[in-house]
Amino acid sequence: MITNEQKQKIENFTEHHKEMTLELLKQLTAIPAPSHYEEKKAAFVLQWLKKQGADAAYIDKACNVVFPYNCEETKEIIVFMAHTDVVFPDKDPFTVTEIGDKLYAPGIQDDNANLANLLMCIKFLLEYRPIMPVGILFVANSCEEGLGNLKGSNYIYATYGSRIQEFISFDGNYDCIVDRAVGSQRYRIQVKTEGGHSYAAFGNDNAIYKLSCIIQSLYQMKVPTKAKTTYNIGQIEGGTSVNTIAESASMLYEFRSEDKECLSIMEQFFHSVINTYQKMGLDVTVEVLGIRPCGVGVDETALNDLTNRHKEIIHLFSDKPITVQAGSTDANTFLSHGIPSNVIGTSIGGRTHTREEWLLTESMCTGQKIGLASVLQYANRFLI
Repeated sequence: MITNEQKQKIENFTEHHKEMTLELLKQLTAIPAPSHYEEKKAAFVLQWLKKQGADAAYIDKACNVVFPYNCEETKEIIVFMAHTDVVFPDKDPFTVTEIGDKLYAPGIQDDNANLANLLMCIKFLLEYRPIMPVGILFVANSCEEGLGNLKGSNYIYATYGSRIQEFISFDGNYDCIVDRAVGSQRYRIQVKTEGGHSYAAFGNDNAIYKLSCIIQSLYQMKVPTKAKTTYNIGQIEGGTSVNTIAESASMLYEFRSEDKECLSIMEQFFHSVINTYQKMGLDVTVEVLGIRPCGVGVDETALNDLTNRHKEIIHLFSDKPITVQAGSTDANTFLSHGIPSNVIGTSIGGRTHTREEWLLTESMCTGQKIGLASVLQYANRFLI
């Protein structure tokens, strides 16, 4: 699948660009980019690509940075993606700290390390100009994390639709492949009551208590067993003071599953609980915060072929055991439309989504080789 010539060029390129890759990683990591606020990072990525000669790169309406390679309108395309947003709300720059063989910073591995390697894949193509029978669409996308609700990947599907034959995201560690989508539905539930003074108005309905009743009802759910299905109350807010009967309280609630039918069962139960309390006269409202679809209609043979190809690619450069699992990622968008999709990492790190997040520095080199080989699996030969 990967020729000796391709592997040699990969090895040479990676070795020659070690320092450039690490510098790019540090620059990307320093830029704050909460979901829906990725403009500064997108501008940096676009400017960096232009300096490498990627004249066709542009920023679309969803704040994705897009670089089409060989993507004439009549051609089928393969999408390669890495997201620009991080889970942290900070608006001030981050500092990268090096201790021993690791780099530390919020977001350094998720997903800045993988984003850096995606950009280096573009640089490789611009230098070596491989001949591709398909188009390769590179996307540094917005809004993968949390309540970003996959805005960036959804826009790419809306733009390119049925032309997309396969989808690969660079995300996570390179000892793991995600090839199934964990769908999720997320809500804010708010309860309002009369409230009042804790002594003078004693007996009035308390919004916090009423909300807790709803929580107790939701936690009576026996989840379907067809596929792993979960639910969670992640946050509760409400009340005014210790001597006030709360007149407002809210919570964040989600449920997840790999299976569409299981999600439907969870949704029906959720709405039945809310409807019951509404019929009892409780002022309770529901706001949809985000819906991530799970896989629908994916050709299992084609999906297994893609996954097996990536296992082979990873084992070319790493002897780590590979885990294949489901996940909630940008791939959800494409798997929900039946497109074979994989999420592969191009680095090794830990403490993801914490402020102690770290990256094994040397893993960037191995991961870059894996990323380049993933792209070059679609190449016929080199022009130069």
